[in-house]
Amino acid sequence: MSQAQDNLIVVLDVGSASTRVLAGDVNEGALRYCGHAELASAGMRKGMVADLGPAARVVKNAVEQAERVARVNIDSCVVGVGGPHIRGLNTNGGFDLAGRMREITREDVKTAVERARAVERPPDREILHLLPRQFLVDDQPGIFDPIGMIGARLEVDLHIATCSGSALQSTVTCANRGGVEVTEAVLEQIAAAEATLSADERELGVCLLDIGAHSTDFIVFFEGAVAHTGSVPVGGAHFTNDLAVGLQLPVTQAEELKRQYGHAVVTAVPQNAEIEIANPQPQMLRLRMIAEILEPRARELLYFVRENLRQGGVLDALGAGCVLTGGGAMLPGMLDVTESQLRVPVRTGMPVRLSQMPGELAHPSWATAIGLLLYAHRTRASRAAENNGLRARLRAIFAATY
Repeated sequence: MSQAQDNLIVVLDVGSASTRVLAGDVNEGALRYCGHAELASAGMRKGMVADLGPAARVVKNAVEQAERVARVNIDSCVVGVGGPHIRGLNTNGGFDLAGRMREITREDVKTAVERARAVERPPDREILHLLPRQFLVDDQPGIFDPIGMIGARLEVDLHIATCSGSALQSTVTCANRGGVEVTEAVLEQIAAAEATLSADERELGVCLLDIGAHSTDFIVFFEGAVAHTGSVPVGGAHFTNDLAVGLQLPVTQAEELKRQYGHAVVTAVPQNAEIEIANPQPQMLRLRMIAEILEPRARELLYFVRENLRQGGVLDALGAGCVLTGGGAMLPGMLDVTESQLRVPVRTGMPVRLSQMPGELAHPSWATAIGLLLYAHRTRASRAAENNGLRARLRAIFAATY
């Protein structure tokens, strides 16, 4: 593998509406933009691959387009996984450290995590992430890294993010048929959070809502750790379909009306404002009629989210409020509806800007892809540092031996 190829990181975000490929390279430890592609998805339904052939062709075309922009060969990628099949579970586990006080090692941490993950789950569920919320050493809570501490018992509170095994395999197969190997699968909520949330928000308690085309995925952080993950099967496409049915318009025309004139709060639209539309003959349409269709769907979406957060026991843990990202976050009025339903401050989550990144990517719809790139870069750097540390310890052992 060439040095340029070795420094390349490529991510794939296969959504219901759009398929995105984003490439970056690492130069002296710094991540910078290389190239990207965005194409309309095909063969997708409700956030999952429904027809492998068309979906794989779109992936192949997007990869080839990104290769031309970045002027590199792309043969592997990190893929995002999201949708209504995502489930989160909080659990705990631990063990006595041989019945005596001693220093806690990395192997001890792995053992505690393995004990915590040993919970029953349906055979079709695949574990995506094991996310420690806190460690306890001799019943002392609030510890994030127990390695090197002294104790007689180690426990861990763990959040397990799972997905449908068949949905994950379909996404991986789609990427493979599109000409790229999947090296890692990452929960899309974690990726979007990587690109939009601050450390202070994670510490105080925050909910990130990623509003996609067919689902809204969310993740809650509290005291710096993941406390809850989930998804509801309502997204931007449902708003569009409501307009298409309510106004008896083609879906493409309804989508255009939503983008140009949509609002999630009826009272925010001037009462007498009108536009002319073809349906199929020219006719006048009150803009409030659009909002009258969109507002109930927005309130329904936030009702489902609120109930999920309440059942997860995290509704009152949002000290820093809520952050909306994804394409659906750009509908005017969504911030107001979210604030009224969750009763917390709300802001739009714009992704951080990468070095040399085009301005068109500074949009909530790119938060997941940019977050995937940031996540892959951070984990790669962490593994390299860990490997370097291991090599240094081995060199020291051999130096002492010989």
